[in-house]
Parts: sequence; structure tokens; C-alpha cells
Amino acid sequence: MQKQFERGLVWLRRDLRVHDNAALCMAMRHCRRVHCVFVFDRDILDHLPRTDRRVSFIHESLHQVDLELRTLSGQPQAGLIVRHGQACHEIATLAHALGVQAVFAAKDYEPQTRARDAATRGALAEIGVGLHLCKDHVVFEEQELLTQAGKPFAVFTAYKNKWLRTISPEQLPEYDPKPWADALDERPAAWCFPIPSLADIGFAANVESSPRMAPGASAANQLLNDFLTRIDRYEQTRDFPAIKGPSYLSVHLRFGTVSIRRLAAAALQRSRHGSHGASVWLGELIWRDFYTQILANHPHVVSASFKPAYDAIAWEHGAHAQNLFQAWCDGRTGYPLVDAAMAQLNQTGYMHNRLRMVAASFLVKDLGIDWRWGEKYFAQQLNDFDLASNNGGWQWVSSSGCDAQPYFRIFNPLSQSEKFDPNGKFIRRYLPALAGLPDAAIHAPWLAKATELDAAGVHLGQDYPPPIVQHAQARTRTLLRYAVVK
Repeated sequence: MQKQFERGLVWLRRDLRVHDNAALCMAMRHCRRVHCVFVFDRDILDHLPRTDRRVSFIHESLHQVDLELRTLSGQPQAGLIVRHGQACHEIATLAHALGVQAVFAAKDYEPQTRARDAATRGALAEIGVGLHLCKDHVVFEEQELLTQAGKPFAVFTAYKNKWLRTISPEQLPEYDPKPWADALDERPAAWCFPIPSLADIGFAANVESSPRMAPGASAANQLLNDFLTRIDRYEQTRDFPAIKGPSYLSVHLRFGTVSIRRLAAAALQRSRHGSHGASVWLGELIWRDFYTQILANHPHVVSASFKPAYDAIAWEHGAHAQNLFQAWCDGRTGYPLVDAAMAQLNQTGYMHNRLRMVAASFLVKDLGIDWRWGEKYFAQQLNDFDLASNNGGWQWVSSSGCDAQPYFRIFNPLSQSEKFDPNGKFIRRYLPALAGLPDAAIHAPWLAKATELDAAGVHLGQDYPPPIVQHAQARTRTLLRYAVVK
């Protein structure tokens, strides 16, 4: 096969794997010699705390990518080039130094990354190098699925139905790099450096060793294999935070240590063989595609409501709002399930999906705080932070997004606690001060008998705060607040 380019460069971003990597396989098919690079982009990193679980996850995953590239090529120096700087400058500089004719990368759909890619395309064009982008992060992108009127979908159920009608093996290819492995070239001596340490790029090592944050494609494979033994029960277990129900693959999807095509294909196959749990989980993957195409087609959602009318809502403001927000961030609201959820987030960088809805609803519809405040906090804390999904989830809860829950649907934090953590197992894990309370009292300590509190060693206001709002009163205020968009 005649190859189009003599040399190519693969720019890894949110696709930190070798197998089933669309950009890598595209480059290997079209170039006689291929190099791979990852850039620790200072435009992103300089705004992060110096200890960040996500940076550690990326860093460790890169070591696996480097080893896999060496193994695949059979050449010890055919590993990964890792740079630290502004991505646009680093890619153009490296492309020029290596003498490549083309740079390959997977598409990203966030406004900031699109601007970065546009700037990089311009810098590469100045030296006669093309930037070739391919789909890898989603199954269907941008405007691949449209309504009968030829417009992007804004209703999830209609989008999901179209997704399921359209899906075929052609949309879920598995990109095997082995047939083109001889295209992987050794790194020139001038670029043959080991992967920089976290300290080299200004970060401290993360000492946590949670198996849910184990990095790289190998950890993703282990989690997927484990989940496939549980997927048939997914619908029954997914809403209970004390039960091993979710796949725990979200951080791997975020950084591309597992392919979305592989997950969708596995779920689709099991679904077609009668697994209702697999069908429900596939629906969650489709939500991910849905929110990504919303962001791609409606970038204004990054800072504004999808439904403009909802930007007229008067949220709480001033010192009072700041105090309420800080109590929520710190897990001091007096509602145990909400506080346990925030403790899980703050301690681990993970929050169970049901609890994301409960905690977000409490902030917006019990405390009256602008959803953008919560969205930003989740963006800072979540290991699996993805702009499209995070924004979509917050706008869903606040009723300001496309196909969101109705404004009058307001989660009751007490009934949610009693329903989804009935024995208080999750609450006890993250709020040990309440561990001694009986099951019936742990959901609402302020309603517990004095004898129960004394026996558990709980002193409200000292060991645990009383509720900062009364839910029934807060619900009434929320309905009035939302009246402007009726």
C-alpha cells in the first residue's frame, strides 16, 4: 500500500491508550514513519492545584502508553515523547524538528480545546504541516445524528431512539495497531528523554492508591471485566451508593484509557441478548454522546443556560449565599446523605451518580445557589470531570438545560437518603460521627430522640450541624424563584 506521508506525528490528548486508538491507527496507515507525543499543556495545568489526582492519573497512564509503544514496535527507543509547555508551540516545534508532514489527533469538542486546535492548525500551516483530526471520543459526533427537520437533537429520548436505530458495527470499529506496527519509529536522540516526573512539571505526587483511580489501559481492562460480571444487575444496583453497582470506568473514559467504542459494543451485544441491565448502562453511554453534541452545537451552555429564560432567575447572593455554598462544599448542611456525598467527593475525587443528582439538587433547589457555582466546584474536584457531561448534568438538575427535569421536580434529601441508603451504610462510612445512630435516625439526626443521640455520642451543633434549611420551606421558595420561567 502506497503511503501518503513519509513522517507523521500522533498527538495524544484524551486517548491515552495504544490499542483501539483512532488517531494512532490513522497515522500508521498513512505514514511510513510515526512518532507519538503528549504535551502537559501549561494553559491547563497552570490553573490547577499542585497536588491533583487527575495529573497523577495522566502521568502514570503515560508510562503504560510508552511501554506499549516500545513493545508494539519492538524498538526500545520508539517510545512516547512527552513535553511540558503550551501545546500549540510544542506541537509546531516538534513537528518541525522531526520533519513530519502531518500531525494526527482525536477531535475534542470543548470551545477552549477547539480554539487551541485552531491555533495549532495555523502554526503548523506556517511550516507546511497539516493537522488531521478524527473522531474517537464519542460514537456519534456533532451533527451525525439530526432530527427529521435537519437540526441537532435537544430531547434525549428522541436522540437515544435515533442513536439505537443508526448504530451498526461500522460505527463501532476496533482499531488494531498491530498490522502497521512497523511504522512506529525510534525517537531521534535529541528527543529521547524519559517521561518527566511530576516534580519536573511542578506537581506533587499523589499518595492515594484507590483501585478506582488505578491508571492506564490495564486498570480499565480490569474494571471492565469486573463490571461485565455485574452488568445484568446494573439497573437494580446503580442507585445505591453503598453497593458495588457502577462500572467505575468514568475516569478511564475521560482520559481515553478505554475506548468508548469497546464499551458501547459490549453493552450493545449484552443488551441484544436480553440483558436489561446492559440496556440501561448503554443508555448512560448515549447520554454522554448526547451532552457532547449539545456542547458542540450550542457552545453558549458553557456559561449560560441552554434555555435563555432560566438566566432570569434571581439566585441567592452576597455573604449569605457564600456561607450556604461553603457549607455545601464542606459537607456541613445537616443533611447526612448530602454531606456524606460531599465528603466522598472531597476525600476521593469521586461521587456516586445518584448522589451527584441529590447534592446538586440540594444546592440549587434547597439553597437557591446558582448552578454554575456547583458546576465549577465539581469541575475542580471530580477525577472524571468532563465539561459536556458536567455542564449537562448541572443544567438538567437546575431545569435550565435541554430535556431537563421540570423545575417543580425537587429531590427531597431525606426521602432520597431513606430510599437509596436505607441502612445508612454509606453515611456511616463518610460521616463516622453519626455511626452510632440507629438506622431509622441516621437520615435525620435532628429528628432523633435525645436518648438516641446520647447513646450515639452525637451532640447536634458540635459533632454534627443541624439543617441549614428546612426542605419544605426551601421548596416553596424555589417554586417562587422559578415562577419567572413558567
